[in-house]
Amino acid sequence: MAEKFEIETYALYLAYKDPRVPLHIKITILLVIAYLLSPIDLIPDFIPIIGYLDDFLLITVGIPILLKMVPKEIMDEHRESAKTKFSEGMPKSRFVALIIVLIWVLAAVIILNFIIKFI
Repeated sequence: MAEKFEIETYALYLAYKDPRVPLHIKITILLVIAYLLSPIDLIPDFIPIIGYLDDFLLITVGIPILLKMVPKEIMDEHRESAKTKFSEGMPKSRFVALIIVLIWVLAAVIILNFIIKFI
């Protein structure tokens, strides 16, 4: 199940880069995938029950909706590419890792700035 999710998510990423996919779908894909990969949640995970609700809804509802938004022939093409890529090993993206690190650094700077103002 997790492997299928990884393949579908990577296929959506490939669809995002495809020039045949309309801009509004690309923006939606970018926002959903960025939120899933982001270490920062709208609802923090430590809050009982509802902390995981946003992630659960994105995975169970958001991803399937995105898969239906992308034209079927384009999605089928990118699923095959994703399956091939995962059969060779887990794809790695230094760019995504850099963005996540930058988000954490920005959050730390904002928090430190806030703390320093009140000291």
